[in-house]
Amino acid sequence: MSIAHEYPKPERLAEWESVMKSFRLTEKEMTRLAEKYPTPFVVVSLEQVAYNYRFLREHMPMVNIFYAMKANPSPKLLETMVELGASFDTASAGEIETLHRMGVSGERMIYANPVKTPVGLRAASNCGVRRFTFDDASEIPKMAEAVPGAEVLVRIRVKNAKALVDLNAKFGADPAEAVSLLKQAKDAGLCPAGIAFHVGSQSLSAEAYVEALLLTRRLFDEAEEAGIHLTMLDIGGGFPIPGEDGKDPCAVDIMDAVERQLERLFPETSIWSEPGRFICGTAVNLVTSVIGEKVRNGQQWYVLDEGLYGTFSGAMYDHWRFEICSYNKGPEQKVTLLGPSCDSIDFVKRDVMLPKLSMGDLILVPNCGSYTTASATTFNGFAFAQTVYREDEPEIFEIGQVPVQERLAYA
Repeated sequence: MSIAHEYPKPERLAEWESVMKSFRLTEKEMTRLAEKYPTPFVVVSLEQVAYNYRFLREHMPMVNIFYAMKANPSPKLLETMVELGASFDTASAGEIETLHRMGVSGERMIYANPVKTPVGLRAASNCGVRRFTFDDASEIPKMAEAVPGAEVLVRIRVKNAKALVDLNAKFGADPAEAVSLLKQAKDAGLCPAGIAFHVGSQSLSAEAYVEALLLTRRLFDEAEEAGIHLTMLDIGGGFPIPGEDGKDPCAVDIMDAVERQLERLFPETSIWSEPGRFICGTAVNLVTSVIGEKVRNGQQWYVLDEGLYGTFSGAMYDHWRFEICSYNKGPEQKVTLLGPSCDSIDFVKRDVMLPKLSMGDLILVPNCGSYTTASATTFNGFAFAQTVYREDEPEIFEIGQVPVQERLAYA
């Protein structure tokens, strides 16, 4: 099934909801899937991926989307993004070559890792990638030798205290150095094309974007005065999705505010964004089950068959706080959830309010599509959670019988 073509696209922006929707399994769907597949497994909705992409495109029409595939490189998810016409943010030879094998041209990729490996630069050269970001002068000779004449954007450091993950501690040049770095790139035979920034992952406010855009406008003007005409702006990603409380974080308000500033400050500039979480985060549900029970210090503990080294790896590497759901009835109590490994750090979540659970009961974890399966391991010999695509289960999901908007109205 080609979900990119099957999914209906509204003709006007007004037809899009102002509140983002998430894919969430019903109790019936979860139970039927668990009868067919052993837990743990993740369920991917390609329809939701398409919805998220088009939601972003409709609310930010000036922006060209370069999907940050590191968030979730699921093959069918990538295929859906290719069909939708997206471009891609890549960070390594492996990512570049994966897309190249899928028929994605180098023109639809940006090598966005500020520090590039020799292998990565060779892959970029071989696959026709001609756009790069950098944040230090030491990268300039490397790029100039491997891809002479390539278009480069200097990534600057910006501040944002309201982001879940601060990406500016490790990345970004001091803004005061930006024009000088672009000059050095030009002198080395590269094409200084623009400026990039990233306000941080899961950003909950438009304020940081607005401040970064005002700063970037000033740098564009300084570069023009220095004889460098910039034509590209990369605003990174960071658009938020529902967290552990399941509530909408008003991403559309952030998008609309950013779009207004782009229209005002950069009306003739090519604008890029590198969303990862926003595209895939709400498109995946984990189904795991109880395999053990303990009582520690008077509190009920449950051991699950998926843990911190698996899909819940996002708790460690992405600082993500997972929403934990049970369809069991009855009064709730404060419990602790553990993973199955023999590592003492394998605590999934402490002090969760849940009804009483029994061996074999199912747990649903929505909004877990980003930085989870991508960073999972087989530590201790536990296998990766199986991936199930919603579109491959037409009988369970009654695909084609329920209107799209109703199927996505679970959040």
